[in-house]
Amino acid sequence: MIPTTTESGVSQLGRAIFGTGTMAYYLIQAATTLILVLAANTAYADFPRLASIVSRDGYLPRQFMNQGDRLAFSNGILVLSTFAAILIVAFRGDTQSLLPLYMIGVFISFTLSQAGMVIHWRRTQTPGWRSSAAINGFGAIVTGIVLIIVTVTKTLEGAWIVLLLIPLIVTVFKATRRHYLHVAAQLTLKGYAPPARRHNTVLIPIGGIQRAVVEALPYAESLSDDVRAIYVDTDPTATAQIQREWQTWGGSAQLIVLPSPFQSLMEPLLEYIGQVEEDRPDDYVTIILPEFVPARWWQHLLHNQRALLIKGALLFRPNTVVTSVPFHLTK
Repeated sequence: MIPTTTESGVSQLGRAIFGTGTMAYYLIQAATTLILVLAANTAYADFPRLASIVSRDGYLPRQFMNQGDRLAFSNGILVLSTFAAILIVAFRGDTQSLLPLYMIGVFISFTLSQAGMVIHWRRTQTPGWRSSAAINGFGAIVTGIVLIIVTVTKTLEGAWIVLLLIPLIVTVFKATRRHYLHVAAQLTLKGYAPPARRHNTVLIPIGGIQRAVVEALPYAESLSDDVRAIYVDTDPTATAQIQREWQTWGGSAQLIVLPSPFQSLMEPLLEYIGQVEEDRPDDYVTIILPEFVPARWWQHLLHNQRALLIKGALLFRPNTVVTSVPFHLTK
C-alpha cells in the first residue's frame, strides 16, 4: 500500500489486516506514535549532550557546553529546535518527504558509532575485545550496506540535502577547531615576558560642558596624568564659550580643539586618535565616553548615539581602550 497525504502506510496496512476501529488497529497506531515520540525525545536528550562533548574538543562553539538553570545544555536544545522548525516549514510538515533525511542520518550515525567502537576495542584491548570488535564490526558492515542502498534509492527524494550538509558540517568543525587552536597559541603564557609599564593617553571626546563630562574627568585623571578633552569646532561661538568654561571646570585636563572645515564630527576625532597612536605605537590610548543614561528606554530614541559610532569605529584598533562613564538621569 502507498501512503497518502491523509493516511500513513502503517495505518492502511493495519486497517486492511485488522479492520477499522478494532483494538489491534489502535494498538498499532499507538505503538507507532510511541516510537516516533521516543525517536524525537532521543534527539533532544542526546544531541545537546553530544554537542557539548564535541565543543569541549574544540570542534563546535564553546557555548554548547553551557548548562541552563535546569542543568540541561540549553543552547543545544535551542539550536536543535530551530533546525527542526526550519525543516518542518521547508517540507510543509510532510513526513514522507522528511523520511529520506531521517533514514540517511540514522544509518550514518549507526555506521559511524559501530566503526568507532571497533577502533575503541582495538586501542584498549581489554579482555574479550576481539569478540566485541567482531560484533561491532559486523554491525558497521550491515548498517553501512543499508546506508549505501538508502543513499542510492533515496537521493532524488531529498536525501541529497544530507549528503550536501555533511561536507559543510565537517568544514565548519575543522574551521572552528583551527580558530580555537589559533586563539590558544596567541593566549598561551609559554615563553611570554610581561611588557614594561606603558604610557596611557586618555582622550575624552566632548560636545559641550555639562555634568556628565565634568563627573567623568576625575575618573580619567585617575588613569593617567595625560588627559586631553577633544572638542570638534563646528561653531566658533560655541567653541569660544567652551574654552571659557573649561578654565573653570576642566581641572588638569588639556582641551584640544580640532578644526572641521566640512562640519564633520567623526573624521577629525578619528584622525586625531590615529595621530596619537602613531606617536606612541606601543602605548595605550584610552577613550573615555561620558554618556548620560535616560530614565526610560524610549527616551534613548530622542538622543543621538554618537558614542555607539565611536565604539564601532575603534573596535578593532590594537592598544585602544574604549570606556563608557555613565551618568544616570532621574525620572
